[in-house]
This record gives sequence, C-alpha cells and structure tokens, in this order.
Amino acid sequence: MKTTSNIIRGMWIAAMVIGVSTSAMSQKSADYKQEIKELKAELAEIAKANEVIAQNLATFDELDFEVFTKQEWARLHESHSRDILVHWPDGHTTSGIEKHIEDLSNMFVYAPDTRIEEHPIRIASGNLTAVMGVIEGTFTEPMPIGEGKFIEPTGKAYKLNMVTIGLWNEKGIMYEEYLFWDNLTFMKQLGLAE
Repeated sequence: MKTTSNIIRGMWIAAMVIGVSTSAMSQKSADYKQEIKELKAELAEIAKANEVIAQNLATFDELDFEVFTKQEWARLHESHSRDILVHWPDGHTTSGIEKHIEDLSNMFVYAPDTRIEEHPIRIASGNLTAVMGVIEGTFTEPMPIGEGKFIEPTGKAYKLNMVTIGLWNEKGIMYEEYLFWDNLTFMKQLGLAE
C-alpha cells in the first residue's frame, strides 16, 4: 500500500511539475511572442527612418548636381522651404528662398562655370544631413563688390571642399542650412589673396 501511495504521490508530483512547466512554457512563449512583436515594430521604425534618410540624401544630390550646378532656381522649392534659414561661411544669415536664390545666383556672376559634381562624404541621422561637396569654377567675369565697383577676373580656377548641414522637415524639405568652406583658401585660389 505504501508503494501504491508512493506511486500515486510520484504521479501527482509529476503532473504538478508538468503542469507548472507547461504553464511556465506557455508564459515564456507569450513573453517571446510579445518581445518579437516589439522587435518587429522597432525594425519597421528603423527601416522607415532609413528610407527618409536615403530620400533626403537623394534630394540633396539632386539639389547640388542638377538644381545648383545648372542654375535651375525655379526648382529650389523642391528641396528648400519658403522661409529657409541659411547660415553662410562668413557668418551672416539669411531668411527666405528668394534671398537664397539671389545669393546662389551671385556665385555664378564672376564664375559662370561654378558647379558641384561630387559628394565624397554623405552622413545623415534623423532629420539631419551633413554632406561634403566639391565646389569648383573659374573666375572669368568681373566680380561685383558693391557701389557699381568690380574686381576684374583673374582667369584662375578654384576647387574647394565645402560642407552643407541641412535640417529637414517631415515632408522632406530643408528648413535650415549651414554652409561651410574656407573663404581664405577661396580668395587665394581666385588670385585675390596671398
């Protein structure tokens, strides 16, 4: 009878262990399913963010290689907001797309072949892009310096690394832009400084 009792007790303990194990496994399975669901949601967010980054960088390539280089100013609104805030290398800041177009156009007055044809470095995170471009051209036309005065062309070519940092809105439009290049090197290459 003791043996039967021990067998029954053993069976009961085994049933409890199996029940607890099944319950624990069921809970673990639910936990794993929830964790997998959360990871999939995270991956979807990362993929969406990467798509936005890739699109902003592609827009920036189009901006420099086509819109800027070919002076297609009517297309600047494709990448720039109407009230774009632009920080220039000399420290001044402008506001508005019309002023930005005017400033960009002025770069072509004395160097009509100004262009950007490569972006050797392209970095982006979230709504921020940082792109290094190579800007080049030739000083072949008089450079206006104000009050009807001009600097005569030197015929010298320039080639500079420049960096543009752009902040983009959720519609893929840049609303703030920081431009960086070495103005002294620029002037030296144009033959206007030593």
